[in-house]
Amino acid sequence: MFLSKPLGRQSGFALILVLWVLSLLTIMAGSFVLSMRREASITATIKNNAEASAIAESGIAIAEMMLLVPDKTKRWRTDGSIYQIDTANARMRVRLLAENGKIDINKAEQKLLESLIAYAPIGNGKQQSQLVGAILDWRDEDDLIHLDGAEKKEYRDAGLSYPPRNKPFQSIGELQLVLGMDETVFKWLEPLITIYSGQPTVNLQQATKEVLQVLPDLDAGLIDDYVAARLASARQDLPLPPLPVGLAKAARGGQSQALTIISEVLLDDGATATISAVIKHAPSATAPFTIVDWQRNKVGDESLFADILTDTDTITDLIVKHYAESEFNN
Repeated sequence: MFLSKPLGRQSGFALILVLWVLSLLTIMAGSFVLSMRREASITATIKNNAEASAIAESGIAIAEMMLLVPDKTKRWRTDGSIYQIDTANARMRVRLLAENGKIDINKAEQKLLESLIAYAPIGNGKQQSQLVGAILDWRDEDDLIHLDGAEKKEYRDAGLSYPPRNKPFQSIGELQLVLGMDETVFKWLEPLITIYSGQPTVNLQQATKEVLQVLPDLDAGLIDDYVAARLASARQDLPLPPLPVGLAKAARGGQSQALTIISEVLLDDGATATISAVIKHAPSATAPFTIVDWQRNKVGDESLFADILTDTDTITDLIVKHYAESEFNN
């Protein structure tokens, strides 16, 4: 009988080395697989986001087309109504908002601004008065201070490195620079205000319910009845209903020359994209609209799919019509 010789030190070291190499290769292989999975996931996300953005852009084009429909009863409404288009792998919602249905912060008189700010999430009446005065002082051309307002001295005393502009607001975002404005108040104001109307009053027929509710001297019951009647007329392809007698005095007629189009897409896999565009009617048959502002995935805006993402009915109630993609293929 032959007894096997015990492993020497070199043989034992070689075995350990082999095991170490195998372990290292296993770790490297696992790391490679994980890296490839991550790369595939990133690539898929980029692809889906690009696809969602492309569909959202088509929503802007479709909205422009539907604004030119000769039949006014089938033309898309610009009063905050929402239209949904279903594609093979996505849902698209488009909302249109006339700028003359909002409060123009460059043209609104003090009473209208006071009514607007009275509903804002601000602590007390004194702070509301100060913000209204500061807005008026920012947009006027002089250095005379309004009651509770703010000119150069007040901005300097507040530690700010800039004075009021003393010119009309050039953008909604500029409102954030006004003394007394904070992020919470600005986000609340943003969907209600504009710089594109050019009117001191609001077109009630084009205003959303949220805008109507902050206007002075309007009956809440009449607002609810009119908004419901307006929505029903859009769904049934009926003409825009006349304003109730109690609202008619404040109305302004005419088609809005500027409007905001919000197009949001939700893919079946959960990817989303949003485009917000401000357009103006242009006197050209080949290019009936000009783009004034264009933003992608604007932070802070309420999603047009909030009813799906948060299980609420706020957005669902504003959907006027559903379309299939094939209805726009021609």
